[in-house]
Amino acid sequence: MRIVLDLRIYGPRFGGLGRYNQKLLEFLVKHDQDNQYIVLFKNKIKIDLPDNFQIEIAPYHWYSLAEQIFLPRLLRKLKPDLVHFPHFNVPIFYRDKFVVTIHDLIMTKFPSVRTSTLSKWFFVLKRLAYKITINSAIKRANKIIAVSQFTADDIKQYFKLSEQQAQKIKVVHEGFTQAVANDKEKKNLPNNFLLYVGNAYPHKNLEFLINAFAEWQKEHLDFHLILVGNKNYFYQRLEEYVQNNFSSIKDKIIFPGFVPDEELVTYYKQAKIYVFPSLYEGFGLPPLEAMAYALPVLSSKSSCLPEILGDAVLYFNPKDKKDFRIKLDQILTDQNKREALIKRGSEQIKKYSWDKMAKEIINIYN
Repeated sequence: MRIVLDLRIYGPRFGGLGRYNQKLLEFLVKHDQDNQYIVLFKNKIKIDLPDNFQIEIAPYHWYSLAEQIFLPRLLRKLKPDLVHFPHFNVPIFYRDKFVVTIHDLIMTKFPSVRTSTLSKWFFVLKRLAYKITINSAIKRANKIIAVSQFTADDIKQYFKLSEQQAQKIKVVHEGFTQAVANDKEKKNLPNNFLLYVGNAYPHKNLEFLINAFAEWQKEHLDFHLILVGNKNYFYQRLEEYVQNNFSSIKDKIIFPGFVPDEELVTYYKQAKIYVFPSLYEGFGLPPLEAMAYALPVLSSKSSCLPEILGDAVLYFNPKDKKDFRIKLDQILTDQNKREALIKRGSEQIKKYSWDKMAKEIINIYN
């Protein structure tokens, strides 16, 4: 079978989706020597692939008019038996067989101008385009891969799918990779700090985290909060928020920017607690990565997180700062609870692997 993979969003610098695409390719290479693959990248990339994988450059930016017009032309030229779009942005004029991965319905749950860098009217147009595109993808896909049962249920309910239509949804969990530390570069990190890794979109609830930490830190003066993520518009806005509202403790809230995996290990190993205050997730990969380094996790009890994280974390109400502070103190002061969370975490991560994900997706292709 001749399969096209649309991996124009590729690598950890593009957040969870970029990492998902990178691992999808890596483990398809490992497990599939039978099908022929054409991999679409946006730009030239140095990567070694076996003979049944070839690269095609598709220089069309995601969510663009060029993507809608020229990508279908390229796909028709390539004549695939199947295309896998690992994101909802399936060109509405592409009419042949395809599989689409839906990671979440964030734009349907948080339709706010604050989630975009666009002006109000451009945002309205963008949201309209999003609704048309994702609705088209859901209705026309031969199979839909949902990264959690929560996301699968969200898709069924939001798009009002019948039981028969919903049968084409397949839940395939993501995996995670335990990176190896780079011992050549030692990080000068604080002795005591809470860690968050991820982007700074409004639904990540980081303003809440900063406010709750600021109150809690008054009684824990030696603690810092480190927020790791690519310094895009949303992180810049968050730094301004700290400067304008918490200037007295701005040195306690650290924004290191993007940190490569091999260096990120040091952050996980030296942190006291991993905090995940998100209001909405489709899967929730960073808490699992934290568990791999024996780091106890304090997570919001929202969306898919109880499904994915199970009883391996301590949950809090992501809109209740007092609840956050109480649970944070519990992990720090109750050694038995801390050790229990670490032990459960080491078991929970065994449920997820990129190997398993790739094998299940190959079955869907076939």
